[in-house]
Amino acid sequence: MWANADWRGSLYPAHDTPETRLGDYASLFSAVEGNTTFYSGAPREETVATWARQAPAGFRFCFKLPAALTHERRLRDVEADVDHFLLRLAPLQDRLGPIMVQLPRDFDSEGLPQLERLLERWPESIPCAVEVRHSEFFHKGSAEMALNRLLISYGVDRVMLDVRPLFSTPANSDSRLSKAQSEKPKRPLHVLSTADRPVIRFIGHVDNAINEHYFRPWSERINLWIKQGKTPFLFVHTPDNRHAPQLARCLHEQLRQHDPALPELPRFPGDVQAALF
Repeated sequence: MWANADWRGSLYPAHDTPETRLGDYASLFSAVEGNTTFYSGAPREETVATWARQAPAGFRFCFKLPAALTHERRLRDVEADVDHFLLRLAPLQDRLGPIMVQLPRDFDSEGLPQLERLLERWPESIPCAVEVRHSEFFHKGSAEMALNRLLISYGVDRVMLDVRPLFSTPANSDSRLSKAQSEKPKRPLHVLSTADRPVIRFIGHVDNAINEHYFRPWSERINLWIKQGKTPFLFVHTPDNRHAPQLARCLHEQLRQHDPALPELPRFPGDVQAALF
């Protein structure tokens, strides 16, 4: 996301406006996980035009396919709606990262034919990544092998949801942890790249030492993928996302320890403003 009012005075200046947030965000980070389309569907044409004006050439939007198509209709007879959705994003086509197809928790191997129908007509010019949540895709059995073969055959990445930090301790009285643990699926982490744009969604803990512990192996793997010519996408969450930008910067510094050639993240405008007082 980029439109988070909680980030005023930290990621953003204390007196920012919603109209400036995407531009400010894109001056610091190179990609965003666009959740708004998951809940609201295809954005309006004028909204997309505004995003196109504000985002620089190297920036990548990674929107989610609408839940109305993935969760309500379960990918059945959605061809026209997918075409409409992708057409609406056309002004951003040179700045689209993987469009994420997040599937519901009860979408199992019986739904793979619907997924294949979606992928076989997916435009080659637009990257795609699929996030599964049903437990049978995490047992290294026939269902998972069929899924991975399908993704590899169409050059589609499998989203890796890392919830290990989030579930590493009981929530106890921490309402932020309790809410996040109730919302996120507790699934094993299977680290694999089925195409050229691995997507990692790292769900952090309120304790940064725990986050750094679980991220350490990611630093090595992400840098290996970069050396192999892949383009990894890392999206960072915290239980209430209030401190997600700070965690992203911390994890980015871990990456730079393995590859000092990676550019530093600029200081956040809110940090700079706070230093003046």
